[in-house]
Amino acid sequence: MVGLKGRDILSLVELSAREIDLILKRSAMLARRTRIPQQLKGKTVALIFQKPSTRTRVSFETAVAQQGGHPIYLSWNEMQLGRGETISDTAKVLNRYVNAIMARVYSHDDLVVLAENAEVPVINGLSDKHHPCQILADLLTLIQYKKRLKGLKIAYVGDGNNVCNSLLIGCAKTGVDIAVARPLGYGPDPEAIKHAEEAARTSGATISIVEDPEEAVKGTDAIYTDTFVSMGMEKEKDTRLSTFIPKYQVTRRLLSHAKPGAIFLHCLPAHRGEEVTEDVIDGPQSAVWDEAENRLHTARGLLSLIL
Repeated sequence: MVGLKGRDILSLVELSAREIDLILKRSAMLARRTRIPQQLKGKTVALIFQKPSTRTRVSFETAVAQQGGHPIYLSWNEMQLGRGETISDTAKVLNRYVNAIMARVYSHDDLVVLAENAEVPVINGLSDKHHPCQILADLLTLIQYKKRLKGLKIAYVGDGNNVCNSLLIGCAKTGVDIAVARPLGYGPDPEAIKHAEEAARTSGATISIVEDPEEAVKGTDAIYTDTFVSMGMEKEKDTRLSTFIPKYQVTRRLLSHAKPGAIFLHCLPAHRGEEVTEDVIDGPQSAVWDEAENRLHTARGLLSLIL
């Protein structure tokens, strides 16, 4: 039986392929509606932010409000967390006030503690290990453009970070072949690869981790990249940029190795001239703005199913 009511969503590992499909179908349905059902009426959702955000904050605040609920934005430093209150104590208190918690944090371990101490569902808005909400939007974008998931091929080029970890798992569970091109020593996380390989045995998806971007991109339906310097890695900027550029930069030349109708994806914010050139992200094959919009639709779909 497929059901998401009351569930924590800390990664995509805990979701089955059928549950991911349910979220995507609900999200697509809500995207088509001019009047959004008030399924969160009387519900309050706490939105905790340790890291800055544009898409996560606005998509979740809007998703809650459009469905009749009340979002509460909580900055980490404005809460008692910033003055030393434990995460477990905070979770136990919020549990008495709200119907769900979405948290965007540096450490995934903090998110696990939050979920362990709150009886209400906890959603990962981003952590150092996973970014499940982004990947749900990415999968919805692939469906929008390619009308299916199973049998598609996507290449992820660049830093094997939290987005890459979750993309591996999401693709593997839904039957999307994925090739990751990254320099040695730059991820993805071995645990994410393990989970993806386990899921791929069921879905039939193929997974490859390589160094050569052209090898990864050849014959793909989509190319995905993310910043080479994530938040908290500013001290590594010079080293990272010299490691990734120009080999792992998504250019028109690299894009030409994909299928003619291949789309370009990026979770944003983008750094033109670093991980991607301007003529790609602002070009005709870019799907990044629809991808960003889908953060709203998948937030609505996820919240409506959980609450």
